[in-house]
Amino acid sequence: MSKRQIRLGAMIHGVGHGWGEWRHPQALADASVNFGFYKQQAKLAEAAKFDFAFIADSLHIHARSSPHYLNRFEPLTILSALAAVTEHIGLVATVTVSYTEPFQVARQFASLDLISGGRAGWNVVTSWLSGTADNFGKAEHPPHAVRYRIAREHVDVVKGLWDSWEDDAFTRDKQSGQFFDPAKLHTLGHQGEFFKVKGPLNIQRSPQGQPLIFQAGVSEEGRNFAAQNADAIFVSPESFDDAHAYYQDLKQRASRHGRNPDALFILPGIRPIVGRDAEEVEKRYQQAVDLVSIEDALVALGRPFNDYDFSQHDLDAPFPDLGTLGNDSHKGTSDQLKQLARDEGLTLRELALRFSRPRRDFVGTPAQVADALQHWFEQGAADGFIINALLPDGLQSFTEQVVPLLQARGLVRSAYTGTTLRDNFGLSVPENRNTQRRTQPAVA
Repeated sequence: MSKRQIRLGAMIHGVGHGWGEWRHPQALADASVNFGFYKQQAKLAEAAKFDFAFIADSLHIHARSSPHYLNRFEPLTILSALAAVTEHIGLVATVTVSYTEPFQVARQFASLDLISGGRAGWNVVTSWLSGTADNFGKAEHPPHAVRYRIAREHVDVVKGLWDSWEDDAFTRDKQSGQFFDPAKLHTLGHQGEFFKVKGPLNIQRSPQGQPLIFQAGVSEEGRNFAAQNADAIFVSPESFDDAHAYYQDLKQRASRHGRNPDALFILPGIRPIVGRDAEEVEKRYQQAVDLVSIEDALVALGRPFNDYDFSQHDLDAPFPDLGTLGNDSHKGTSDQLKQLARDEGLTLRELALRFSRPRRDFVGTPAQVADALQHWFEQGAADGFIINALLPDGLQSFTEQVVPLLQARGLVRSAYTGTTLRDNFGLSVPENRNTQRRTQPAVA
């Protein structure tokens, strides 16, 4: 492991995370399908020596989905294009396990990893919106617990396929005519509950061995899965106390699974707003708040509850009793929201706006934002952060005003020291499981 520093990722989210951000006067209204925008954001992050760029995704939309979700690039496609115009920054794509085949996923990420010189990362999701099943010819959407059983097997198979070829398998000896060493090619031969995959994969390992695994486990099943499988965890805590409790919990779970907790990176997603002085801070914060209408906030709140329609309830009555609604959707987040409403006695209006509007934790002058990041990092609430810009110039403001302060404090790098995503995180290349154990028959 390298010297401990704050890890930084940039969420490149087109016209924005929310419903109204595209309406900002300076926003690029077609950003979600504008390669120039993605290229500019990736280069901004790389110039600031960020560890990675992050592309979120989902596979189901409806007429009330957020503008970015309605019309956007597929993650692996856009990251493959960005690989050609960047050199060091990691490239992390969201791909679901519930509606893909392991062989397909293993091949796509192995390709991105080679194209980028070892900079790929896979954000593993299970898909919580039941409407996704309608796009894949499925009779029903898998329940929450089943989705995590699928996830465990899926990831195991993908990792096994990534080890199909040992690192020095391709001899390419023109004199002898040997293109590869048959003893160093391995068939997986997997037969499990959900998948039957023979292998081997038809692409070699990259310089980083295997892409990094990202995850966002919040529920009990999600936390256990992340503690066992993830290299980095993307989380959205409500407060410092929530982040600290989550951090300690996941590190302890990783230890119980026999892992080095320092090799598991907890990365809260944050929406910083930076202003050069108090007046500019408030002006920029108000711009972000004004882009969130109560109508859009209700739609956003409904997503963790499987796109539940909250508009049918009284806005100013106590948050409705939803029973088990959300248990088979985004269980961790829906449980947290119901608990927050109970604990603080929030109305539906209050919870919806709180869910959608930017929190104050990382709103301030450059020094104040840098102080907040340092506090979370040094007090055991985060190993780094995923920056999700709220305003059109949000990433630029952060990289130009906050990052130099963090660099001066020695909290983030001033130069890349490696070429792969594992190098950025200070993680070693995983040994191929077959290097010392060549028991499977060679494939001709």
